[in-house]
Amino acid sequence: MDSSLFVHLGPKETLVVLIYIDDLIISGNNSKAISRLKATLQHCFPIKDLGRLKYFLGIEMVASRKGLFLNQRKYVHNLLKDAEMMDAKPAPTPLDSKLQLAINSEPLQSINHYQHLVGKLIYLTITLPDITYTVSLVSQFMHAPTIFHLSIVNRILCYLNGSIEHGIIMAKNGRTQIIGYSDSNWVVNAIDRKSTTVYCMFIGGNLVSWRSKKQHVIARSSAKSEYHAMTSAACELIWLKGLLSELGFPSSIPMTLFCDNQVAMHIAANLMFHERTKYIKVDCHFIRQQV
Repeated sequence: MDSSLFVHLGPKETLVVLIYIDDLIISGNNSKAISRLKATLQHCFPIKDLGRLKYFLGIEMVASRKGLFLNQRKYVHNLLKDAEMMDAKPAPTPLDSKLQLAINSEPLQSINHYQHLVGKLIYLTITLPDITYTVSLVSQFMHAPTIFHLSIVNRILCYLNGSIEHGIIMAKNGRTQIIGYSDSNWVVNAIDRKSTTVYCMFIGGNLVSWRSKKQHVIARSSAKSEYHAMTSAACELIWLKGLLSELGFPSSIPMTLFCDNQVAMHIAANLMFHERTKYIKVDCHFIRQQV
């Protein structure tokens, strides 16, 4: 499922090795098996054992009996310091809800600073899903940013200044049920009229995957835009289920994909109407949660 993930499922132990260039994360359910693997690697290569996982590629991990907390506090602090935004007034949200993208704005004289900040913000979305949509928005103008786009980046930095301690909690709950939520904002972008696909995935109640990306084609209806989003979400669901199975946690519980589009739900409820369902290649159930 993943070229950088290696899994060994033995009769009495499970070993998982995640590789990033020359850094390795080793996990498993048998401490003796982990020690034997370390000894084998030490015999073949010169390695340095850093002990229990606490910090990896700018991500801090805090383990407890309740689970695992992931955050990038130090990374955010260095980013704000680099951007000279440590004293900026914290913003309540990463993006103004009434913001309209400006078509005509003065271009930046030097785009290197903009690209540097957005590149760092993209890496921050690993543990901060609440800025994913806004970062996806500003990353669309990497080659020709304007002063208006830089103001959005500064708004994100102001938001981060008030949420340095935020992160992701992976709780121990003993469940592996996979649930997904998908949505799209139909033709909201006034520049090219393309919609944006957004989804988030939960395993056992823990948020594990999320995405915000502009769709490649212009959707002629909100239903088509939603179906594009659900197709991407369905692919992610299938990938997560295969990954869990590879890790030794096969599940027979059906996956659930939630959608709030009325047209999509009406089509799903009509089993005899297939004209508008060609974008979905899997059997999904669409449920709307009543508020």
